[in-house]
Amino acid sequence: MNTITIGTFDLLHVGHIELFKKCRELAGNSKFIIGLNTDEFIFKYKKNNPIMTYEERKEIILSLDICDGVLPNSQPDETVKDIVLCAGADLIVIGSDWARKDYLKQIGLTYEWLEEKNVSLCYVPYTKGISTSKIKQRLKEQN
Repeated sequence: MNTITIGTFDLLHVGHIELFKKCRELAGNSKFIIGLNTDEFIFKYKKNNPIMTYEERKEIILSLDICDGVLPNSQPDETVKDIVLCAGADLIVIGSDWARKDYLKQIGLTYEWLEEKNVSLCYVPYTKGISTSKIKQRLKEQN
């Protein structure tokens, strides 16, 4: 089952790695693609720049040798349809921290579109106690 996860993955940490491992496991012998938010996309939606540039984040992810490729997610039309279709994804995987939020709305998809394209959405356990925001906070506290 071709699998995709989409995110910023700035300041790569154990939570990201656990998500990637679960995606690889779910993909099995099929493809696992990471949709990586571009710097422009991040600035547009978060109003700040990532610590690591798109190219730096991409290089780090590819060096893990856990996925079959990285696709840029710039969402020019406010949707990830193109990246999901380009990846040939049958499964979108996201952390369970999104389970109570409207993840599909944020990425510009609907359950109807997923059903039409035969794509499933899967929530995997969120790694508690770690996040990019918490790492940034630790750095502030140490300075």
